[in-house]
Amino acid sequence: MTIKEIIAKGSALTLALTISAVPAYAAAGDKDQSISIIDIAGHEVPVPKGGLYDRYRSNPPLSVIAQEAPDIDLSWFETIKKEKVDAGFETYSPNFYYKNTRITGVFTADLDRLKALMPQAVLETVEPLQIFPGRGLVALTAYAYHYCDNDSYNEIALSIITSEPGESSWGPFTLIGQSASKDYWGYVLKLPVDTELARVRGVVGYNLPKWLTPITYTQDADAISFEIIDSNSGKTDLVITGEKLDDLSRGEELVTNSFTNLDAHGQLISGYAVSRQLSYASTMNDDAMTLTLSDGSLSQYLKSLDLGEMVKYEYVPDFQSALYTPKPLNIQ
Repeated sequence: MTIKEIIAKGSALTLALTISAVPAYAAAGDKDQSISIIDIAGHEVPVPKGGLYDRYRSNPPLSVIAQEAPDIDLSWFETIKKEKVDAGFETYSPNFYYKNTRITGVFTADLDRLKALMPQAVLETVEPLQIFPGRGLVALTAYAYHYCDNDSYNEIALSIITSEPGESSWGPFTLIGQSASKDYWGYVLKLPVDTELARVRGVVGYNLPKWLTPITYTQDADAISFEIIDSNSGKTDLVITGEKLDDLSRGEELVTNSFTNLDAHGQLISGYAVSRQLSYASTMNDDAMTLTLSDGSLSQYLKSLDLGEMVKYEYVPDFQSALYTPKPLNIQ
């Protein structure tokens, strides 16, 4: 059985967790795109003045969303209760992402290299999935969050696909099981974002490897593209281009993406996001996603993984998500 036949047995394979500083749906009167400076755990963070985060700190009433974005279906969010939590700063969980787009490429990678990149405490809890001898899997996802509790931003997520905490990895069989249940696990390697709000919240609240760098999202009739700038050189680092697939599925599909991590004190934690996919399609055509690499830091990191063939591509032009604050990992 080939790797593509293995993945074909499952449904959507996505392991990327989880996320333009001015929101796509700007608040009324916010014509000058001015900013407010807010304090998050001692960090001075600029946010769009009058934007959702400036006004509501991750807890906007759905009535406000309905008024500002009447084209968005909010019925799913009405079924989810937010709770005030301490994530190193006061916030509400889950965070709501109302209108978003993503593309994902799943690639084979050198298994020993993947293990070397994971902390020992995490490796003792989860295992990278070995799809065949010496090869694991990584998911590279580019997100455009058009409208969310944190205003709007772009994010690139690179994650190792792993077993569930406390469970042994049975390679392709574990992959099939996760695909069947639409419940995926991973360890996040890289997570650049293009707003300081997204960076600070992700680092302080989730201890995720986020850094701030320009990311440009563009699209035409045939493809969508993300250009990531190297934060050190200011030059183009990586360009991810994904084909706009035809024959989109329109039935609602719920997918859970969970991650294992260490908090700032070295303790095991886990977090997850539930996504409501409203339109989506996938293919195993190697040409559906193109990576244009350079000498930038993220490109060099990708090269170090010894990426092999792209075994699956997902195009999700319309999805919603609820991202939950991590909690201590307790393995039964």
